[in-house]
Amino acid sequence: MKTENDIKKIVKEGYAKVAKQGSSCCFSGSCCSSSNTARDISKTVGYSDDEMNAVPEGSNLGLGCGNPVAIASLKEGDVVLDLGSGAGFDAFLAVKKVGKTGRVIGVDMTPEMLERARANAKKIGYGNVEFRLGEIEKLPVENSSVDVIISNCVINLSPDKETVFKEAHRVLKSGGRLMVSDLVLAKDLPQEIKDSVEAYVGCLAGAIKKDEYLRFIEQAGFQVIRIISESSYPVDAMFDDLEAAQDAIVSIKVAAVKK
Repeated sequence: MKTENDIKKIVKEGYAKVAKQGSSCCFSGSCCSSSNTARDISKTVGYSDDEMNAVPEGSNLGLGCGNPVAIASLKEGDVVLDLGSGAGFDAFLAVKKVGKTGRVIGVDMTPEMLERARANAKKIGYGNVEFRLGEIEKLPVENSSVDVIISNCVINLSPDKETVFKEAHRVLKSGGRLMVSDLVLAKDLPQEIKDSVEAYVGCLAGAIKKDEYLRFIEQAGFQVIRIISESSYPVDAMFDDLEAAQDAIVSIKVAAVKK
């Protein structure tokens, strides 16, 4: 049985490797399907060519399971927080929407990812996007300071999802919005996948049932909770040797409001 610290260590080491090598196919030699590039994966989960062309090279590592920016209805002047910001892909898309009067904050627990994100930020020269070291269970963000929270296939990695949503509620302003893309379970995973290091880093083994995921959002104090979209996640297209998870994994986009 893996402890919370074990899981965090596995995830941090896996994503440090991805950051260094610049590909989501770095989890292991056999984990990521060799036929897909980061761009292919991103297109599969909802990113347009225009969006992928609009961000600095090296910020899209093909790590998402949906496009939260597309559902966030961001507007000029918004303060946006990206949970698990990685190399900055969604944060850079968001900063283009909030304009010069808005601001985007990315939080990630992996120093190697932060280094890559900050280097990418220098390429675009925007002064209103920043990346902070921290865990999404203990956000380095002030109370009631954020208009919109986005997250892309990251909350499922946390061993304490309940606390993640409580922290999200804490930092949002009244009327603030939560907009996340994530993976949940339609049925239990086979035990060999639950125990797989690659499946943890690949966002599969840490996923929970959809009803439980939504309940954590509600218990954190959010209201107007809606599933914007729900679709089968193409596990067989993303990973080699994990076909047994195909019918168990569902990709959802969820919206909620802090009253």
